[in-house]
Amino acid sequence: QVQLVESGGGLVQAGGSLRLSCAASGRTFSSYYMGWFRQAPGKEREFVAAISWSGGNTAYADSVKGRFTTSRDNAKNTVYLQMNSLKPEDTAVYYCAARRLSSSPYVNDYAYWGQGTQVTVSS
Repeated sequence: QVQLVESGGGLVQAGGSLRLSCAASGRTFSSYYMGWFRQAPGKEREFVAAISWSGGNTAYADSVKGRFTTSRDNAKNTVYLQMNSLKPEDTAVYYCAARRLSSSPYVNDYAYWGQGTQVTVSS
């Protein structure tokens, strides 16, 4: 099992940047594929980004491609989401999630979730 704790959310003006972190417990973090998702009020949770166990492969939703970057440091049991050129429509609770075997953009494929961190982008 793995436990996940997100941090780094906050209030930022449009065009600004934030870096989210997701710290994982457990000695097998490097074997997990990690995903980032977000959920805005009244909307379904949606895929943002994913990263392979090694960090060598990443994937992004079209809405964030070119603005967001995910990375990981397996020595620190941490995965990151660097968010640049933020827009008001990026406002949501951001979650990190973990799964074994492969990357996935689907919410239901992930077994482990953090509690989420709020990101608010003002116009």
